[in-house]
Amino acid sequence: MNKQLSFSSPIDELLDRLYAQSASQNEAMEWYFTARAQEGALDWKTMDAHTTQFLSDKLVALDRNKAEFCYQVCRSLGARRIVEAGTSFGVSTLFLAAAVRDNVRAGGGEGVVITTEHEPNKAKAARANFAEAGLAQWIDLREGDLRQTLSDLTEAVDFMLVDIWTPMALPALELVAHRLREGAVVICDNTKQFRFAYQDYFAFVNDPRNKLRTMTLPFEGGLEFSVRCG
Repeated sequence: MNKQLSFSSPIDELLDRLYAQSASQNEAMEWYFTARAQEGALDWKTMDAHTTQFLSDKLVALDRNKAEFCYQVCRSLGARRIVEAGTSFGVSTLFLAAAVRDNVRAGGGEGVVITTEHEPNKAKAARANFAEAGLAQWIDLREGDLRQTLSDLTEAVDFMLVDIWTPMALPALELVAHRLREGAVVICDNTKQFRFAYQDYFAFVNDPRNKLRTMTLPFEGGLEFSVRCG
């Protein structure tokens, strides 16, 4: 069994607590989406008011092994400028910010994780988690619709994590794609489990004009690993 990645006591304790909270919500999540699907009321291309309200207190955290993988990739890239689409309570953001912090400490320079969250209550909770972990200085949390919050990127991006409601995955990538430096990596979650909902996303990453090479890694649900080539 692989040893779990460890940072420091404040971060590790916070992550343990957040992942425990996320796990405690799994049964309710499964019940809700199963019930909506059986009713014929579930549409993966939209998020109605009922679903928005249900998810308002749900962490929907990126699986820990996936988050640790993102940390390792960011360290190997020496990533100093990261974009995340879908903050929620900021669990995966902590891994990304720790990678930026460690890269800057190792090689100097500056670094930031630009992350975006639409729900005000989740953004508030995420900010509290960033402060508790001592990583707030590495994070630029932008609150609102990502089609606005990610529209003004001007510098090269080393790494992007897409972990958001599927209809927003392609709009997020489209906003960032022209800023990806050569060799940059884009990770997108659950692309095997919800492949039908990612059809437009796959069309984009497989279009040669966008200069991406992609493969689906065998994590649970699938994890899309795309590299900017040229």
